Amino acid sequence: MLETNVKKKPLSKIEIIGLVLVGASLLGLFFAPNTIAGIFDAMVNKAQPIIVKVFLTGTVGVAIIVSVMIGRILERLGFTDALLRIFVPIMKFVGVNSAVVIPSVYNILGDINAAGRIAAPILRKAGATKDEQKIAIATMVQSQQSFSTFMFGMIAMTAVGINVFPVIIIVIFLPLILVPWLLSKTIYRDTKSVALDELPSFTPSTPAIATVFGAAREGAELLFLLIIPIVGAIFAIIGALDYVGIWKPIEAGLSSLLTTLSIDPKTGIVSILASPTLAMAQLKEAAAGMNPALVLGSFVLASSGFPFSVIFGQIPAIWTENSDLNEKEAMFAAILGAVMRMITAGIIAVFLTPLFT
Repeated sequence: MLETNVKKKPLSKIEIIGLVLVGASLLGLFFAPNTIAGIFDAMVNKAQPIIVKVFLTGTVGVAIIVSVMIGRILERLGFTDALLRIFVPIMKFVGVNSAVVIPSVYNILGDINAAGRIAAPILRKAGATKDEQKIAIATMVQSQQSFSTFMFGMIAMTAVGINVFPVIIIVIFLPLILVPWLLSKTIYRDTKSVALDELPSFTPSTPAIATVFGAAREGAELLFLLIIPIVGAIFAIIGALDYVGIWKPIEAGLSSLLTTLSIDPKTGIVSILASPTLAMAQLKEAAAGMNPALVLGSFVLASSGFPFSVIFGQIPAIWTENSDLNEKEAMFAAILGAVMRMITAGIIAVFLTPLFT
């Protein structure tokens, strides 16, 4: 008789977690079956109004598609290349590789994913150091990841009498210079002033009609394949946490932090966790009765690389594939940029609001 020695495979961490979940599920089904059903129901009820009433049958979904169309039309008319002509040469005087600002300039019209895919290889080709690539990410996060955020924010600021022009200069354009300069002098110091021999061109050559319809399709893809799934997942999780009594303390902590920074806590939480576009759409409806400082602080926060899904997911994934950075390095740079943006929102709201109203 043939005998075989079979070694028992030790349990992996994920298998242990799985067994714990199986045990907890069986106990839940036996002792409190309504709890599991209640959590599921709470998740659906929390996500359904946002997905259906706001994005599918409301104006926000349409606004996202239209804003992408506007952004692509402006890009087709040379808007992005004009900004490159202005900001890229300035980087030489800042003391960093001139390619550092390219992702941020491309992201002005609100496409943070394309900014990484297209601009990161340009940085590598231009000989940017790893520190300079990190600066590029942290600077890119200072701009909104959807052009509709910018449009809704302008409506909200106008409603409370804020002068939009100086806000746009200070909030959108000035960080393209200040953030690279500050980071190159402090955290990411492996930099060198290098001018680009030839500026890249981001103006497509597609016909006008194809640009419009292609942009509309891109807007629909952004809405249905990215924004709605992310928002649905976040609000479903919030619904589950709220059902088990965990969400209220988390919400209170976030609200306290945002209020301290003069950022409207309701829309600020939405910007950080779910969608700055949704936050600005909500702010637009309520802005008329709000303190201008809260409106301004909320706009600055929303005009960034938030929500968390972009900071912790999309940016690390895209830049790891297209740059010299690993996932952890790209994520840390994105987190640093997001923290800087939050602090900036508080400073502008507290100290500069009187100058803009």
